[in-house]
Amino acid sequence: MSGKGHWTLGKTVVLVGMMGAGKTAVGKALAARIGVPFLDSDAEIEKAANMAISEIFQRDGETFFRARETEVIDRLLDGPRAILSTGGGAFLAERNRDLVARKGVSVWLDADLPLLWSRVKGKNTRPLLRTAHPYETLADIYNARVPIYELAEIRVRARPEYSVEAMAEQVLNALSARRDVLEWVE
Repeated sequence: MSGKGHWTLGKTVVLVGMMGAGKTAVGKALAARIGVPFLDSDAEIEKAANMAISEIFQRDGETFFRARETEVIDRLLDGPRAILSTGGGAFLAERNRDLVARKGVSVWLDADLPLLWSRVKGKNTRPLLRTAHPYETLADIYNARVPIYELAEIRVRARPEYSVEAMAEQVLNALSARRDVLEWVE
């Protein structure tokens, strides 16, 4: 892959997985490598609503938020091909999985529980973990969501020793095995 070639993205790549899996960091690195935009569905929802997701949850409830999330994901999938990071709960909704399967490709950043905990434990930016026992809360969420994340088309294992760049490389390798998704053009 030297010379004057470039990557062409055949479908928008939708990164799914738990909080702390690296969807945003890896997504930005991957988008830069491929030369396509990076999009974040949560950031797009906040921009459209002109308020934080936590405020939307508080004011309008989760059902309202999830409906807006589906609308935003649908709109982003209809736009230019990109790397799209979704909120941890987005892929849980069957309607979102169907949209992604029809219009893009889902990639599960599969990080195990100890790795996720090491990344999120010191942060106060995770509303779901503001509980008396945050590790147990994370474990419960993880155990409930893994069977759904396993439905993603592509699975890329995260490892503690991987840098963001190394993880982006792992995803790139997995995507390039699918010519309908990613192809190197000389």
